[in-house]
Amino acid sequence: MDKTIADLRRDYTLEGLSETEVEPNPFIQFKKWFEQALAAQLPEPNAMTIATTTPDGKPSARMVLLKDFDERGFVFFTNYNSRKGQELAENPQAALVFWWAELERQVRILGRVEKVSESESDYYFESRPAKSRLGAWASNQSEIIASREILEQRMQELQDKYQNQEIPRPQHWGGLRVIPTEIEFWQGRSSRLHDRLLYTHVDGSWEIQRLSP
Repeated sequence: MDKTIADLRRDYTLEGLSETEVEPNPFIQFKKWFEQALAAQLPEPNAMTIATTTPDGKPSARMVLLKDFDERGFVFFTNYNSRKGQELAENPQAALVFWWAELERQVRILGRVEKVSESESDYYFESRPAKSRLGAWASNQSEIIASREILEQRMQELQDKYQNQEIPRPQHWGGLRVIPTEIEFWQGRSSRLHDRLLYTHVDGSWEIQRLSP
């Protein structure tokens, strides 16, 4: 074992997390923490890992960007034909992880996944910069490509085509919403005795339990 890696450690001492302090509604608690991440000017505070699986249980994880959240769930946008899009179509369950290192915090979310409405996807797509909208057409996400030049040529062709036109949203591109059944808030504490509070959705309400670190 590499001693340099094995010796890497940090003691977490910023804050604690108690049952008497958290909101009874996990979405309100998430909003509070997310606003604190924004106020701290963290890089990419909306970056999250999303883990998916194939029907036979092969896992896959990658980073995406949270683009909206409310009591319906957590929304990101993607190519529905991508690997994650296909895996979620076949097995519509996902896990999300937010890691805000500077605040010594982690949020884990588990839930089922569904497409957002066409109007929600249209609204967000139209808000994107023009080149990002063209990129949704240029890239067959997750497919093997022979060279970078092919992608850049395709992008130039699309720029020429839509130079003076509205760029429509591809039907294979849109939003997905993770509807949580569990949300865990993790606050780092000294000596690895971290605080972990788990919200579980049971019979229409949320129960809070403390987990051992």
